[in-house]
Amino acid sequence: MLIYRGLSRISRISKKTSFGRRWLPSHPLLSGASHSAAAAAADSSVKDTDSQEQLDPFSLVADELSILAKRLRSMVVAEVPKLASAAEYFFKMGVEGKRFRPTVLLLMATALNVRVPEPLHDGVEDALATELRTRQQCIAEITEMIHVASLLHDDVLDDADTRRGIGSLNFVMGNKLAVLAGDFLLSRACVALASLKNTEVVTLLATVVEHLVTGETMQMTTSSDQRCSMDYYMQKTYYKTASLISNSCKAIALLAGQTAEVAILAFDYGKNLGLAYQLIDDVLDFTGTSASLGKGSLSDIRHGIITAPILFAMEEFPQLRTVVEQGFEDSSNVDIALEYLGKSRGIQKTRELAVKHANLAAAAIDSLPENNDEDVTKSRRALLDLTHRVITRNK
Repeated sequence: MLIYRGLSRISRISKKTSFGRRWLPSHPLLSGASHSAAAAAADSSVKDTDSQEQLDPFSLVADELSILAKRLRSMVVAEVPKLASAAEYFFKMGVEGKRFRPTVLLLMATALNVRVPEPLHDGVEDALATELRTRQQCIAEITEMIHVASLLHDDVLDDADTRRGIGSLNFVMGNKLAVLAGDFLLSRACVALASLKNTEVVTLLATVVEHLVTGETMQMTTSSDQRCSMDYYMQKTYYKTASLISNSCKAIALLAGQTAEVAILAFDYGKNLGLAYQLIDDVLDFTGTSASLGKGSLSDIRHGIITAPILFAMEEFPQLRTVVEQGFEDSSNVDIALEYLGKSRGIQKTRELAVKHANLAAAAIDSLPENNDEDVTKSRRALLDLTHRVITRNK
């Protein structure tokens, strides 16, 4: 197959993304310079690994993304003007975000679709293929609505004032309207989901909503031991971040009539890509700036949320646990935690764990049944490329 050799490629990247023990500069503003250098090195290594033309995953589905964006804007129209304005807040032109999840799902749809067996007439085959694609596009739309709804609710819980570089909805329109807008998006997602008339897919995405609530509750109600547990943190991260993309990828496979084995590979890709994405988010919260992130940097620790870099630092410096247990209402504790983080390999080990999950995502794509169709090949290459982009991004 003309696809990247994902594991070897990401492994080479992992060797390029090791950081010095003391690369973190002093607080208050943590620099991302070393990350940028590593990203450049990783980009260079990719160019050296294959002579094939590099694909832009987002460009491959750009036309469909535009269609989806218009359809989403029409789906979130409400009778009450105030609710309509709130519901479409993050679907308006210019603030739709990266549309990362719809891109993954549309690429997965092409990567897994199989031609209808002969002897069907071309017209029948085309009609069936179009119907399947429409249903898979619906999964992408549902996923994006669930995702945005979770952002609206999270911003209320976190008392956030920015999102995607603009004022958060709760900051602009108030908490009550933000919660109702999130509920409205979930209701629209449920209506779209019901239209698919596929019980297994409905169950998958209903489970996602349960996971989102479970993960948020886990974050809010942790005991001292749970707060300092990497296993607990990764389980919570799966619920809050990776469940949506993993179960949506599986839904794409099920709609395509794929085998249980292929559906599991699609699930594994989404799960590990989602975990890698969040782990890099954890790093960027310490190394990024408010301008590049579209939200406040150091926001997690200031809200008392302990993420992977601090957990890894705690393994090296057990005395950091005392600071964590005291909490971060006192800004001096934030400074102490950052000092320990700077002396530790917390950032590096978090990146290494992200690379591990990127490897697993790439392995899932490499394990798909062989298919020489050009469109399938391109989409699988693009899915592999996304594993690289996730671990080398700086925003």
